[in-house]
Amino acid sequence: MWEHPHYPRYYVPLTDVDAAVLVDEHGTADTQFGPAARFGLRVDDRRHPDSVAVFTPGKLTGLARIDPRLPATWLEEDEQIFVHPRNPYARVDALRSTRTVRIELAGVVLAECHSPVMVFETGLPTRHYLNRTDVDFTHLLPSDTVTSCPYKGTTSEYWSVKLGDKVFPDLAWVYNFPTREMSPIAGMVAFYDEKVDVFVDGRQVALPANSPGAD
Repeated sequence: MWEHPHYPRYYVPLTDVDAAVLVDEHGTADTQFGPAARFGLRVDDRRHPDSVAVFTPGKLTGLARIDPRLPATWLEEDEQIFVHPRNPYARVDALRSTRTVRIELAGVVLAECHSPVMVFETGLPTRHYLNRTDVDFTHLLPSDTVTSCPYKGTTSEYWSVKLGDKVFPDLAWVYNFPTREMSPIAGMVAFYDEKVDVFVDGRQVALPANSPGAD
C-alpha cells in the first residue's frame, strides 16, 4: 500500500495475524483511509499499545497495518528489510570509481580519496563512500547515532566533526555490514554531503541544502 509517494508499506490480512498476541483496545482511529479499529500487541509479557490498525471501509476491509516502528524484524521473502519495503521503482547502484573526492569543512580537509565508491540512488544526490584510511579521524568524534536505510541496512558507526571548539553533529557514517546489493560500501565512510564541501576531481559539487536523506 502506498501511503506516501516515496515508499510503500505492508498491509496484511487480519486472519494472518496471530490472534494470541492481539489486544483489542476498543477504540477507533481516524486515518487518511477512513476509520480503523485499534489493537495493541502483547509479546512475551511486553505490551505495545496502539500498534495495529484494522480497516473496515472499502478496499482495505479486513487488512491490518502493523506499526513499522516496532522493535521487530521484518522479512521480505527470506531477506531482512529495514525501515520500509523497498520501492520497486527506485534503483540504487554502488560503483567503484577512480575519481578523486575531497571532503572539506570550513577549509579543513577531512578526507581525500582516489578510489571511492559512488552510490547513485533515485531522487537523491550522489553519495561518496571513502576508504577509512583516506579519512582524517583526528577531527571526528564517535556518536551514538544509529540510522537505517531500506536499501543499505543499518549503520555501524556515526561521527561528528570537531573543529576547534565547534562540534558539527553526525556528519559521517559507515555500514560495516550493508545489504548484499550494497556490499561495495562495506567499511567505507560517507559524509553528509549537504553539510560539508565536496570536491570531485578538483571541482566543488553544488548540492541543495534541503536534499532528503542523510544516509
